[in-house]
Amino acid sequence: MDLVLPDFGLLFWTGLVFCSLLFLLAKFAWKPILGAVNAREQKIADSLELAEKTKQEMQTLKAENDALLKQARIERDKMLNEARIQADKFVEEAKAKAKEEAQKIVNSAKESIENEKAAAMSELKTHVGAISLEIAEKLLQSELSSDGKQKALIEKFVDNISMN
Repeated sequence: MDLVLPDFGLLFWTGLVFCSLLFLLAKFAWKPILGAVNAREQKIADSLELAEKTKQEMQTLKAENDALLKQARIERDKMLNEARIQADKFVEEAKAKAKEEAQKIVNSAKESIENEKAAAMSELKTHVGAISLEIAEKLLQSELSSDGKQKALIEKFVDNISMN
């Protein structure tokens, strides 16, 4: 039963040791412990505040990044459209130039053909004229082979000259 009901002396000495330990802890250890706990609490609060600020800055940076990416995409699309328009313009200019060159070549070919045709016609006329002269010469030689035929032809020319 000693354990269940302690003596007065045991209670006194236990109380005295407890009070003296409480006094010593309050005098020397309590303030540094509370200071350390308060410092740690402050450090945790500062860290949480810093984490919140960092989170907000990250959200702001992300929003700015998204805006920059959106603007970069818009500029890229604009540049691509301008490049496409420029390419189409170059293609149209090249087509027009090629068409113009082809027309020049066709016109030059037509002109060359006309010149060749005129030269061929001229040469043909020259040959026809030469052949006609040869035929006329041969006819005249055969017609005028006798003196009587020559005199009849001369009289016919003279009659035609006097009539005119």
